Amino acid sequence: MKSEYDFSSMKARKNPYASKLKKPVTMRLSEDVVTYFKDMAMEAGVPYQSLINLYLRDCVAHHRKVRIAWPTKP
Repeated sequence: MKSEYDFSSMKARKNPYASKLKKPVTMRLSEDVVTYFKDMAMEAGVPYQSLINLYLRDCVAHHRKVRIAWPTKP
């Protein structure tokens, strides 16, 4: 291995993984939801944020839609 390298002749290029980077967001989640995912994450041996991300990614992959039906007043 050389003690020094000359990078001056190298050309810059875009990071090929830049589109796959994670974006930090702040979310307000119910305490029971966080506890649920933390418990599952401990069983699986992964961080709970990663588990939530995997679940949401699965929703995206399967084009799951939320169906909200508000009760109607009589």
